[in-house]
Amino acid sequence: MSSIIGILIALLSIGLGMVLKGASLAALYNPAAYLIIFGGTAAAILVAFPFSEIKQFPKLLKIAMLEQKLPSKAEQISMLVACAEIARKEGILALEEISSNMTDPFFKKGLELIIDGYDIAFIEEVLLDEVAAIEMRHKTGALIFTQAGTYAPTLGVLGAVIGLVASLGNITDVDKIGHSISAAFIATLLGIFSGYVLWHPIANKLKRLSKKEQELKLLMIDGLLAIYKGISPSSLEKKLTVYISPKERIKYEQKIEEKIHEKTA
Repeated sequence: MSSIIGILIALLSIGLGMVLKGASLAALYNPAAYLIIFGGTAAAILVAFPFSEIKQFPKLLKIAMLEQKLPSKAEQISMLVACAEIARKEGILALEEISSNMTDPFFKKGLELIIDGYDIAFIEEVLLDEVAAIEMRHKTGALIFTQAGTYAPTLGVLGAVIGLVASLGNITDVDKIGHSISAAFIATLLGIFSGYVLWHPIANKLKRLSKKEQELKLLMIDGLLAIYKGISPSSLEKKLTVYISPKERIKYEQKIEEKIHEKTA
């Protein structure tokens, strides 16, 4: 949602800025400039990346605009502590019921590896490889937008050159040459705007979301391996709360205290 708000503020700022500078907003209506910038950027991306990667573009754009909903670290810690309590009281095999109801495929996979009794080093290797594979896919997705942000401003210059060539063809007509020069710079404006307000920021958003997801998965790995080793729930809780900020830690501890009071009441 923050991406949508940011784009709206950018559009409002540019529109208001043009009005304050005395430029007409009608100048932005230039189909040729939109075709050169957005059509040219799409063409460049299609040349640069295989279609198997390009087809993820709409999905990645949706993730960047609406932001992927991930469980908080505090929620994940609570789930891992609950698993540790069950494993402590009933044994590792008792986690099978939780695994069958688990919606997170990564967490589910980790629990299944533990239940099946694989060696701890093998479990850690498999889960870390999974995180590395996810990171690689996310990097590729962000790179598409990074490259789009690189191509768009250059295509804006190309659009300006095309516009100036058109203006030279009308050099004897003052009205037409003025319109052609204005249209030429609209292409430059669109190229810079799309590159540095849309594509590069979206690439950065995807990188930030990827890092957040990786941190969450590393927390899961740490917790799952600790459960496998038979660490106590209280010790696991202390171990995993280092992943959350001091402010979040205070909130988490307050929730734990409230639950304890509810049980004892």
